[in-house]
Amino acid sequence: MGPTRRTVPFAELGRSDVGRVGGKNASLGEMTNRLGAAGVRVPPGFATTAEAYEELLAGGGLRDSVEEQIGRLHRGAPLDEVGAAIRSSFLAQPLPPSLREAVLTAYGRLAEESGRETPEVAVRSSATAEDLPEASFAGQQETFLNVRGPDALLEACGRCYASLFTDRAIDYRERMGFDHLAVALSVGVQLMVRADLAGAGVAFTLDPESGFPEVIVVSAAWGLGETVVSGRVDPDEYTVFKPGMKDPALDPLIDVRIGTKRLKTVYADTGLTHTVDTPDAERNRRVLADAEIREVAGWAAAVEEHYGCPMDLEWAKDGLTGDLWIVQARPETVQSRRRSTTLRSCSLTGVPGDPLVEGTAVGEAIGQGPVVALDAPVDLDRFPQGGVLVTRVTDPDWEPVMKRASAIVTDHGGRTSHAAIVSRELGVPAVVGTADGTRILKDGDLVTVSCAEGDRGRVYEGLLAYEETLTDLADLPATRTRVMLNLADPSAAFRWWRLPADGVGLARLEFIVAHQVKVHPMALLHPERLDPSDRRAIDRLTEGYPDRGQYFVERLAQGIARIAASRWPAPVVVRTSDFKTNEYAKLLGGRPFEPDEANPMIGWRGASRYYSDGYREGFALECRALRRVREGMGLTNVVVMIPFCRTLGEADRVLAVMAEEGLVRGENGLRVYVMAEIPANIILAQDFAERFDGFSIGSNDLTQLTLGVDRDSEALAGVFDERDPAVVRSIRTLAARAHEAGRPAGLCGQRPSDDPAFTAILVDAGLDSISVAPDSFAAVKRHVARAEATPESGAGRRER
Repeated sequence: MGPTRRTVPFAELGRSDVGRVGGKNASLGEMTNRLGAAGVRVPPGFATTAEAYEELLAGGGLRDSVEEQIGRLHRGAPLDEVGAAIRSSFLAQPLPPSLREAVLTAYGRLAEESGRETPEVAVRSSATAEDLPEASFAGQQETFLNVRGPDALLEACGRCYASLFTDRAIDYRERMGFDHLAVALSVGVQLMVRADLAGAGVAFTLDPESGFPEVIVVSAAWGLGETVVSGRVDPDEYTVFKPGMKDPALDPLIDVRIGTKRLKTVYADTGLTHTVDTPDAERNRRVLADAEIREVAGWAAAVEEHYGCPMDLEWAKDGLTGDLWIVQARPETVQSRRRSTTLRSCSLTGVPGDPLVEGTAVGEAIGQGPVVALDAPVDLDRFPQGGVLVTRVTDPDWEPVMKRASAIVTDHGGRTSHAAIVSRELGVPAVVGTADGTRILKDGDLVTVSCAEGDRGRVYEGLLAYEETLTDLADLPATRTRVMLNLADPSAAFRWWRLPADGVGLARLEFIVAHQVKVHPMALLHPERLDPSDRRAIDRLTEGYPDRGQYFVERLAQGIARIAASRWPAPVVVRTSDFKTNEYAKLLGGRPFEPDEANPMIGWRGASRYYSDGYREGFALECRALRRVREGMGLTNVVVMIPFCRTLGEADRVLAVMAEEGLVRGENGLRVYVMAEIPANIILAQDFAERFDGFSIGSNDLTQLTLGVDRDSEALAGVFDERDPAVVRSIRTLAARAHEAGRPAGLCGQRPSDDPAFTAILVDAGLDSISVAPDSFAAVKRHVARAEATPESGAGRRER
């Protein structure tokens, strides 16, 4: 047996050394040794060993002291008293001389490598049971940044050792069944990256909310990464599509969200670090450029491939050199452990009022109860089981309280904050980054916290009715008829990735325009026609975009791209904008560009707008966004669909405008569908089939125009019926004529979700696809399978 090694350089470690130096340090060694060829940069450093920790325990009666205090805990002593006593024992015990000498010698080597006499280092705790796939100890021990000089380094090492027995760490080991004295602590000492002069953050190799595996999500804030990890800031968030990274000619960055980043952590003149207000000039500015995001994402993908599992990484950018570095990597332990065949979904069953506060949604659940507003953690007996925790920000000391909460609301933080990470692991819905939740939500108020409406979490007054369903996707039957999804909200698209859908049959562009662009496209191009108030509002919204049209294109393209990526490579049918004039007028700056119409439902809408002088420029922006998604991002699964196309001449004119904007049917695999929602589309189906690659029936408008019934009329609600023989015959006629021309025909609408008999009619008509809301998918899939099992079903007769 060789001599005891008390420190080991990262360059001599690998992931097989978890028992020796803990998961964090073993991973740093693994990346240093194995991933340098992939360009991954890891700051040099060293780790103390488990043997060194055992030497520390053996001296001064530390082991006996720990055993005695844990015994007291098991006999009912308060956790905080036990933890404080153990930590005091550690801090009172000097490091053994042999360990002090080994640490200082290794620090001296780092000084030589860096060319600095007393280099700044990060001192991190790494437990030997940490970062295991079956348990997550991350964040339970201490980290110290900007540690300079021998004395400060030795003090930080001692404090790291003591932090193995924080209250939260003791509690976690108790619950997980780990022997406290069987877990050793290694201290990692790593050269600091001057992120205080630039930025830092985290990267997940899957979507941390839904578990969608085809993206890398990078969060970023100015300064050291502690503000992101602790959740004290709302960071930038960049979403990178993994398949798009394979071709260097493509732009895989499919979504950019700029966080407020109100605070940043920087070096302190005296001491280690401190937190300051972020200058206004930085708050609305991106931390990373496109090329830097791609570099971080590329490293994350390489780390994931090497480890063979989803990963959670921390990165930092050096403000002196501009270099990017990976400073930590660990297996992701929440989404990757979920049962992938079970889909849990929640939905409010009524129409809620306006939310009291909004923020970033964490999870997909709904929770409710009385507000418990706190400034600091309290004893558990003071926090009622099922209360809604409302506070400014959480850290690991809050975890015992968080476990009792039905929902969590914080003023600060993003999707990688402490509150988000812990609530995700606990399965508790959280709304983080509300800014003013603690001001508006009062102690004792009864509220409902909804994270079931996309990426925006909302807190509503009162205890609202909701339902929760669990679907075992493995039990869903196979069908010949394709069952697809209707999607509108890009932020919710990843939520449904586990559904075995055959693609998206309808993605509504107008939702993205209304909620992510928020401005009438013509108002961006012709600000001279706006009143001063609207012009100022648009100036604020488009700050940083000299070309206002580019603002529209980028925001729209990112929304389309999220939906298209969620189902790649299955087809995603994107319908160009189908606002009515009264709806367009409600967009910011829209009033000067829209006429007043007595009946907007059959007025200037759909295809008639795209070639007209009043909207031709706006449609060009839509085309630019679609072209960017298909050609720039490589999401060629996007199929373009034209709504409300009344005549063959109108079809020709729209296709000509699209071609002028670079969207040529047939080029680069581009398919163009038409909505079949006007009787003329049925009567002239063969002629429309010469111009379009497929049909999608819009059953609401087709019923309205076939029966001459205003679909919004309460007086005529009893007459409006998609199962009317005239409507059913139109559907059958279209399916037959489309198939004669070699074109697919589908239907997108709500009725199949509510009416199994209508679904059977569609299957018998021989439709190729039925597209429904995600929460109805499982039920409709079963309805379709039953209908197909009927011997006379059209689905069984037609050629596939």
